[in-house]
Amino acid sequence: MAKKHSKKLTVTLSKDSFKVTKSQLNTLMKLRGQEASTSLEKDFNGVTGLCESLLTSPVTGLTESEGDIEERRRQFGRNVIPPKKAKSIFELAWETMQDLTLIILTVAAIVSIGLSFYKSPPAIEDGEVVEVEEASWIDGAAIMLAVVVVVSVTSVNDWKKERQFRGLQSKIANEQKIMTTRKGVMDELLIKDLVVGDIAYVKYGDLIPADGVLIQGSDLQTDESSLTGETDLIKKNDTNPVLLSGTRVMEGSGQMVVTAVGENSQAGIIFTLLSEKESEESIEETEEGEGEEDGKSPFKQKSVLQAKLTRLTVQIGFIGIGIAVLTLVILVVRFCVEKYAVKKLGWSNSHIQHFITFIITAVTILVVAIPEGLPLAVTIALAYSVVKMMSDNNLVRHLDACETMGGATAICSDKTGTLTTNRMTTVQAYINGRFYAKVDECAQLPVSIRRLLSDAISINSGYTTKIVPSDTPGAPPLQLGNKTECGLLGFVRVLGHDYEKVREEFPERDFTKVYTFNSVRKSMSTVIALPVQEGGGFRLFSKGASEIILNKCQWILGENGEIRSFASTDRTMVAKTVIEPMASSGLRTICVAYKDFRPLAAKAKDTGDTAANVEFYEGPNPDWDNEAEIVSKLICIGIMGIEDPVRPEVPEAIVMCQRAGITVRMVTGDNVATARSIAYKCGILSPGDNYLVLDGKEFNQMIRDTPDSPVSQEKIDQIWPQLRVLARSSPEDKYVLVRGMIASNINDSKEVVAVTGDGTNDGPALKVADVGFAMGITGTEVAKEASDIILMDDNFSSIVKAVMWGRNVYDSISKFIQFQLTVNVVAVTTAFIGACVMGKSPLAATQMLWINLVMDTLASLALATELPTKELLERRPYGRDDYIISPVMFCNILFHSVYQLAVLFTITFAGEALFDVDPNFGLDSRAGYVTHTHFTLIFNTLVMMTLFNELNARQIRRVRNIFTGLLSNRLFIAIWIGSFIAQVLIVQFGSTAFQVTALTVDEWGWCLLLGMGELVWHQITLFIPVDRLRKSKVTPEMAGAPVEHVGVEHVEEKEDIRRSKVLWFRAVKRMSEQVETVRSFQADRIHPTSHGDGGTHRSTRGDSLHAVKV
Repeated sequence: MAKKHSKKLTVTLSKDSFKVTKSQLNTLMKLRGQEASTSLEKDFNGVTGLCESLLTSPVTGLTESEGDIEERRRQFGRNVIPPKKAKSIFELAWETMQDLTLIILTVAAIVSIGLSFYKSPPAIEDGEVVEVEEASWIDGAAIMLAVVVVVSVTSVNDWKKERQFRGLQSKIANEQKIMTTRKGVMDELLIKDLVVGDIAYVKYGDLIPADGVLIQGSDLQTDESSLTGETDLIKKNDTNPVLLSGTRVMEGSGQMVVTAVGENSQAGIIFTLLSEKESEESIEETEEGEGEEDGKSPFKQKSVLQAKLTRLTVQIGFIGIGIAVLTLVILVVRFCVEKYAVKKLGWSNSHIQHFITFIITAVTILVVAIPEGLPLAVTIALAYSVVKMMSDNNLVRHLDACETMGGATAICSDKTGTLTTNRMTTVQAYINGRFYAKVDECAQLPVSIRRLLSDAISINSGYTTKIVPSDTPGAPPLQLGNKTECGLLGFVRVLGHDYEKVREEFPERDFTKVYTFNSVRKSMSTVIALPVQEGGGFRLFSKGASEIILNKCQWILGENGEIRSFASTDRTMVAKTVIEPMASSGLRTICVAYKDFRPLAAKAKDTGDTAANVEFYEGPNPDWDNEAEIVSKLICIGIMGIEDPVRPEVPEAIVMCQRAGITVRMVTGDNVATARSIAYKCGILSPGDNYLVLDGKEFNQMIRDTPDSPVSQEKIDQIWPQLRVLARSSPEDKYVLVRGMIASNINDSKEVVAVTGDGTNDGPALKVADVGFAMGITGTEVAKEASDIILMDDNFSSIVKAVMWGRNVYDSISKFIQFQLTVNVVAVTTAFIGACVMGKSPLAATQMLWINLVMDTLASLALATELPTKELLERRPYGRDDYIISPVMFCNILFHSVYQLAVLFTITFAGEALFDVDPNFGLDSRAGYVTHTHFTLIFNTLVMMTLFNELNARQIRRVRNIFTGLLSNRLFIAIWIGSFIAQVLIVQFGSTAFQVTALTVDEWGWCLLLGMGELVWHQITLFIPVDRLRKSKVTPEMAGAPVEHVGVEHVEEKEDIRRSKVLWFRAVKRMSEQVETVRSFQADRIHPTSHGDGGTHRSTRGDSLHAVKV
């Protein structure tokens, strides 16, 4: 039959060659269940007839001739769905404009510009014509320019980020392959090269790349919720043979004939319909407030930092409004007292112009108060970090995840491939009742045992798993597919066999039944038919987690290969003497077993032990759907210990996390002993720790009242603080743990949890986590879609780099806020005092533009591009509820503002005596500003102080050397020097545009001296005891100190401990004064609140005391 098909397909195909049309196939693929099966039989004479109509063979596949493939593409299309239309840069700009800060800025700019169009007529007072001040359009235009810059930078960055992600997706799509049969040879084929008529193989975890009809399947179940909305898994068999593209295989495996590809597939048809209505739906979603991802409204902040910045902006807005209103009240009251009380004048319509002027002045102060440079600083910091993080193997999909990682307090990490190298090698074995410390010795096993073991491994593993030579000379072979299976296939070669020849002898299409690996089974079993000459029947091979498979074994191969009984006492002995020592060495233990099935008619021929360890069945086949019975009473062949070395850089990365106050937890599918061993090697656990190491079963028992009851948050709060390793866990266990940690309220600040995942079922955990990391190499598409950041190298150390960049973003924003608010406080106070005392600000509008926009914009670029340092990982994470302006920042803003205002007002009101300048304030009632040395000195001194304070702003902590790391930031140096040169040019040559007069060398010297005084003043402020203002919330764990946690039974006492903190802190001072006396007492007498629960509890209290003293 195969030869007939092959011969038939060598002819040149044409449109009329196929016995089925595209529309007929489309009609078939729209049917479901029994209806589809009936139509398949009636219209196509079953799946065999369908293959004949498509001129293909279920055995040999297509001929792969160029004419055949191209004709199929012409008739049925290519397997490519055009990507969803990307958002234009204008759509991205509109989304950016929804930011609350930008809306406030825009409203303020519009009001300022609007008032500038009002032209007031001259006022007549006391018979004289008086020119009334008019609003300047420059302030409003400057703010609008700032908004345009922010929106442009943000939207362009988002546009580039989207293109980068689409490029990665395109690259992934071009690299995705599926196993197919062409010309009778099974090989991997790029998904985009699939054509109608191809024979493709799908297995657990695969995303079905095209529509098809099932030829044969083994326990095949798919998740069709993405297309049909059906949440239950759909079993695929002869009565329900239709497989849909875009759905995922959740159980089993199968072989299918492709019937529709690309835009003609069911997923492609739906996508086309969505694309056509995309713009309409977008409008409707905007109007109805729906369609936002995760239900987020346009104004809901997506991250901790953005929420804090929004709150800060609103607070500054309220302060600005308050000062503006106060200014308006003072001006109105002063005017009324002067005109109506002192001069006894009556009401005149000309007075309206004065009140309008007062309103303009108040609006100007409000505009000056708003930190228009803040959104730009955030945008630049995030954009800069995202670009740099890509070079650190972090592809950021969601921009807010970048800074959220800076506040991470916990990381739940996978083991395989993240903490380890994911290069598996079998290094130990237990076969025939003998332990082999070196697997090379296994080559001396009897031939029959080696053949049986080779068959069990080669057949009962994914046929896409291979070991191929490396392209690099001298490099180890490449492991493709499942790495654990690769480790076992390497062992087959040690045994002297070739797994590829075994697979050729037993092709996948001939399998009778396959129970594929999943997170519930934690094992894989394959059934093959035995030759008739060997008595017929079937043989089942099974492999998986050693303790799971051993519990299903009733027999074991003895010393000489004989089958002997394997009782529960034997299982216990093997577990203690073989599995536990292997696992304690960090090895993954895999048990391999088999079982024979014989027809009942053959039972009379078998006697003794042979009859006992063979299962007999009635009828043509055993009941393959009864998995519990089929995969039981197995014969154990052996146990293999597979090594997956810890990545050499991981222990150091774990230590860095612990110093940074980040708790690293391992969540793995390995057994407890292996997981504990790896945890020790990584540094997650240390000798003498009192942390919890649980398996999934224990974990679920401890967090529920009864097995069927929902998870109790109270119970999970008693577990997670000291849990460090969760072994034999399922993706659901990971999800429950992460959700419970995030929802917990037992700490002063909520946990910020990062999670790694690579499997399809990891999607929920990645979604619910604050930051989800998907594996770029081994991760499935579902995991990547659910993630916030993709680890391009699957390496834990890259997560630590993400933490550094996240904290760096937070620090960069804090530095700019410290700098910006100092400028704003000085500018608002100057404008307020000037308006109330002098009637007008000492600074011209263009001068304010230079100080408040240009310099702030340049400062945001300079301060937001600082490179991260390892010192960022030597302090605790910032809490969700921590105010973004720390006590140190508040002190710096306050005292630097005081210094600058003192200098400015001294020059303003005592400039005549100090600098020998005209005391005239530089104002003219008719012309407004005139160029004058006095006000030029004020302007230039303020700029110099601002420039030198920019150097101070680089440090937001109590650091005396403000030049630390300055030389590594060349951009900062260039901007600072450029700003200084620009200021010189403005003062010396910008008299007309900036209302200034060129200064002499002596005057420049005074300005520089007063500016450099900022550096001296900063050193003085460091003597101020700011730490007394800070509320101590540092715990030993946050401080990175070694912590011993109390046992589960004592976790409930934390509430009482927290309530007594106030009294405890008061007692610290008295205790320190009596330290000599205290030393003479026993340790348990030092802590009067101790409950006598042993050293662990006392150590915790001692560490708390140490933290308070620090």
